[in-house]
Amino acid sequence: MSLSIDNLYGLEGVPKADIDQILDTAFSFREVLERPVKKVPTLKGTTVVNLFFEPSTRTKNSFALAEKRLSADTVNFSAASSSLKKGESLKDTIQNLFAMKMDVVVMRHPTPGSVKMLGDFVDAVIINAGDGTHEHPTQALLDMMSIKEKFGKLEDLNITIVGDIKHSRVALSNIYGLKTMGANVMLCAPPTFLPAEVDSLGVEVTYDINEALEFADAVNVLRIQNERQGKGLIPSLREYRQTFGITRDRLEKLKKPITIMHPGPMNRQVEIDSEIADGENAIILDQVLNGVAIRMAVLFLLSGN
Repeated sequence: MSLSIDNLYGLEGVPKADIDQILDTAFSFREVLERPVKKVPTLKGTTVVNLFFEPSTRTKNSFALAEKRLSADTVNFSAASSSLKKGESLKDTIQNLFAMKMDVVVMRHPTPGSVKMLGDFVDAVIINAGDGTHEHPTQALLDMMSIKEKFGKLEDLNITIVGDIKHSRVALSNIYGLKTMGANVMLCAPPTFLPAEVDSLGVEVTYDINEALEFADAVNVLRIQNERQGKGLIPSLREYRQTFGITRDRLEKLKKPITIMHPGPMNRQVEIDSEIADGENAIILDQVLNGVAIRMAVLFLLSGN
């Protein structure tokens, strides 16, 4: 049981067979997470270093928990308290870490492509936990797992992604993964929130939130990423909510229920109303649990166990 890839830099170009295997393995690990004893010795003796150069709550804790559930040894690297603050280069910092014989590195970094560059420095399994506005593959995998859990399939489903797509690493990984798995994808956002290369992604685009919701079996709602964007891309948060927000009034006008997703953190009452995020059609907390299972599967499969 192995993947055709040696590292998980992103989902662009990852074959369907690999995604299927990751999802199937994650569903098996979901069963482990439901047991009274939620730990297996699968990665005993494997050392994983978590390199997070950006703030993270969900992803960092999810990887940490996945590593503990697999009995791996872990090293947590904090850029704020490292020799990087003394002027040491990223390359030297990482090579010094891996001189200590690390097996797997999970890395989040604000620069797109940084995880690929890491592969030139070290001989270890590399897993991208988010590189700037580029990709976030394990988030997309857990999103796909959650959709498959809900509908029993991914092929031929209509998935809408709404929000700040241009500045989101989640969106690009979801587009690559969902299209590989045979789903239909529609993007909905203001023109200033769409990437320049959107025409080359093979997806539908609309600026009408009502059309986007009518299309959708499930909608993945993205937050406005103020930390990565310039000023003046939208007139105001209030106007954004009026034009693109997922509100009760909009959903009540639909003739069908749709599944609500969000990668977090949420800006409640901006991109999504609280009663929708907490409602019966939301699978947001399922995404969180599935995130641990997906990261267990990725660590397990890429480690060659």
